[in-house]
Amino acid sequence: MLQRILAIFHARNLEFLRDRSSLAWNLFMPCALILGMTVIFSGDDRAEYTVGVLGSTNTITHPFGQTRYIDFVAYEDADSARQRLARHQLDLLIADDVPLKYWVNPDSPNGYFLEQVLRANDTGDALRQPVSGDAIRYVDWLVPGILGMNMMFSCLFGVGYVVVRYRKNGFLKRLKATPLSAAEFVIAQVGSRLALSMLLNTIVFIAVTLTLDVPTTGSFIALAVIAFVGHVALISLGLLVASRISSEELAGGMLNLLTWPMMLMSGVWFSLEGSAQWLQQVAKISPLTQILDGARMVMLDGAGLGQVLPQIATLCVMCAIFLTSAAFLFRWGDR
Repeated sequence: MLQRILAIFHARNLEFLRDRSSLAWNLFMPCALILGMTVIFSGDDRAEYTVGVLGSTNTITHPFGQTRYIDFVAYEDADSARQRLARHQLDLLIADDVPLKYWVNPDSPNGYFLEQVLRANDTGDALRQPVSGDAIRYVDWLVPGILGMNMMFSCLFGVGYVVVRYRKNGFLKRLKATPLSAAEFVIAQVGSRLALSMLLNTIVFIAVTLTLDVPTTGSFIALAVIAFVGHVALISLGLLVASRISSEELAGGMLNLLTWPMMLMSGVWFSLEGSAQWLQQVAKISPLTQILDGARMVMLDGAGLGQVLPQIATLCVMCAIFLTSAAFLFRWGDR
């Protein structure tokens, strides 16, 4: 028995080591993630507070603008900035006029300390305007992120990995002998995973909402549309990854290379507000970012369908690109 076990053990090791593409991905992916996270989160002058600035952060003339450990984030929409301040998503909001105007939430501990710093750097002319509001609980912020992450893994691995396995064991070759076209196969895979994932995530959403009293202040129709289009975009991306690959190990590596950066940069656990502008722009390329931005606008900010149309439109464009590319590149066999 031991000899048979060792023989299988040896054969499986040789199979993996001879698959050079899979071996390369398994070596490259963790190194790339570590390097990327080091670049994103490195720096000794990390900010501890976030201050909104109406206008441009480059035009701050007040001495408060030179304070270290503060991220100054520009806002063009004053109402949106005040709403974020009311919900404790900003610690302070300033308008660099003469005299300086600033808004503070009296219930925010960070806001209290920043106000003392501002006053210490001011001649006493700054105009104080309080903004009241309850803080968003971390669980309220986290629930859309966790649901989105669950959606991402379900769609990418549930389709991409399965299609690769079909190709590897020859199932797709048998399908090729039927009148079924590549486009029809792709559409069937999208429909199947969409129905299953939508059902499961709806059950989880209802259970979490009832158990943790997570609010949904906006339109449920808008939330459903975002979920639907977001599912299709992620499923299409999974199909694109699996359109030509015949190695399960390589597919797993590539899917992980997609899911981990999306998970870290799409705001699943924390907001990217206050991070580098280039990072925020790169994050917008991710379908998960568009899904979470739209879902949080509906659940936390009370947005309706019209207000989340930019996110929906972006996801629709992604769907069209991914599906078209997947159908064009799709290969039945491994050669």
